[in-house]
Amino acid sequence: MARLLRWCILVLLTVIVVLPKLRGQQSVDEDIAYLREKQAQRLRESELVTKELLAGKSSIPRNLVEDGKCIIIIPSVKKVAYVLGFSYGRGTMSCRLGEDFRGPWSAPSMVALEGGTVGLQLGVQATDLVFLVLNERGVESLLRNKIRLGADVTVAAGPVGRSVEGATDLGMRAEILSYSHSGGLFAGVSVGGSTLRPDNAANDILYHRQISASQIVRNARTPVPAAGRRLVTLLNVTTEGDAARAQE
Repeated sequence: MARLLRWCILVLLTVIVVLPKLRGQQSVDEDIAYLREKQAQRLRESELVTKELLAGKSSIPRNLVEDGKCIIIIPSVKKVAYVLGFSYGRGTMSCRLGEDFRGPWSAPSMVALEGGTVGLQLGVQATDLVFLVLNERGVESLLRNKIRLGADVTVAAGPVGRSVEGATDLGMRAEILSYSHSGGLFAGVSVGGSTLRPDNAANDILYHRQISASQIVRNARTPVPAAGRRLVTLLNVTTEGDAARAQE
């Protein structure tokens, strides 16, 4: 009887001590799975914006995409404006691989946009933003830390159309070209005062380990996550002739 009582007490203590820990671990696992799905959704939304980016008369010129070092896509940027404006968004960044940035596109690194104004309008609105990084200094600034657009790097509202002349001149005058996308149309947009930074926490979740933005977009060995493959494939199809010439 005493042995049975001790056994019952042991079982009871096990239930009291172990089960809460198991439930706690289950809760943590569910939270991580939820956050990973959020990053995957950001990549899927970025792919949809990129499809729009490359289609139609009011799209971003393809030759600018081909000449760009990196592209940043931020779907559904929230804009709150009343006299002063504030913007907030999360998106992704991919860069051309190779020392001369002429290779295929890299695995995606997550980014965050905060602060400043994105065109001043009353109320709360959501719009997609796209940035083309045109030179290496712009890439290096983005990969180091948070940058203030218009202060730490020069930013210009980008042209639209099937192609554009003078892309080299644009690159000499601005390190980044900025676009907004709303209602199926792209247009150059002012983003002065906003900050852009690598979303390191999101990258750690997406890649299941601690990893820097530089390790993602400048290392050809970094695998593309499943949720980002269609986005990277879309970019590679756009510039595949250019990448093939670079490898010759």
